Amino acid sequence: MNARLTQELRAALSTPIPSLRTPFTADGQIDWAGVRAQVDFVIAGGAQTIMITWGDSLHSVLTDDEIAELAKVVVEHSAGRAKVIAADNMWATPKAVAFAEYCAQIGADLLMLLPPNWASSTTPDSIVTHFNACGVHLPTMVVTAFFNQGGVPPVSACMDVIGALHDRAESVVAIKDDLLGELGVQICSMVRPEWVVVSGGLMRNHTFQVPWGVDGYLSLFMSFKPELAWKYFHAIQAGNYAAAWQEMRQIETPLMKYLGTVEGGFNAAVHGISELYGISSRHLRAPYHTLTDAQMEELGSVLKGLGLGLG
Repeated sequence: MNARLTQELRAALSTPIPSLRTPFTADGQIDWAGVRAQVDFVIAGGAQTIMITWGDSLHSVLTDDEIAELAKVVVEHSAGRAKVIAADNMWATPKAVAFAEYCAQIGADLLMLLPPNWASSTTPDSIVTHFNACGVHLPTMVVTAFFNQGGVPPVSACMDVIGALHDRAESVVAIKDDLLGELGVQICSMVRPEWVVVSGGLMRNHTFQVPWGVDGYLSLFMSFKPELAWKYFHAIQAGNYAAAWQEMRQIETPLMKYLGTVEGGFNAAVHGISELYGISSRHLRAPYHTLTDAQMEELGSVLKGLGLGLG
């Protein structure tokens, strides 16, 4: 058992986990009041962990200094009320190590590393070295989005990297799996119980891995309707799969189908949902699309039709 995976951290990761969705003002500046409001909302909804991610937290349109400040604000405002997972920005090893040291200094509990892998330029050994260098400072987390930087390699190649980390990177305590399929099955079979396995994004992703052994899941609903996230999770824990499937069929599946049609995609839509719930603004930094007033009205109607409205 990895000594860095305390029972407290394991328990906090084995839950529905919200991701922090960086909000912006109308002029494209980070809405720091909105960041703090998100932290307060998800903790009030029972979140035991807050995850900063390269994708949802929009590191793709943040500067390096903003990424560092975002982690600091989330840690400080959480104030020990929830664990905080920081995330890097596909940095080379020297900068990733410096960021890991910084995250330890500000009090982050875990660092999700997304190493660069352009043109499949890394090897299992180089990735182990990268994680070990960063892991000197605080526990680390793997994310399978690493494998999706230009075409997902064969499952065997992915598992070579994961196996090497499992065997030789003592700082790694968890993995977030966004890819699922056969890879997701093999991950669950190999790394538990030494690592916590967190499914990415949706109830249906978590459900896929339940037969193979999975722990927490990254939950869309924790960001605006946490009671649904917990209702599903408690049903799974109780073995009441019919109730869990009902949540997916009646709410998650139709909602995701609609979000796939929204101009600006999932990103624009989830920021719109946050504004409709009075948590943080819909605005996004260019070139990302911000929903118009008419699109917000349509989104609100869809949510109401699914029983997710505020009125």
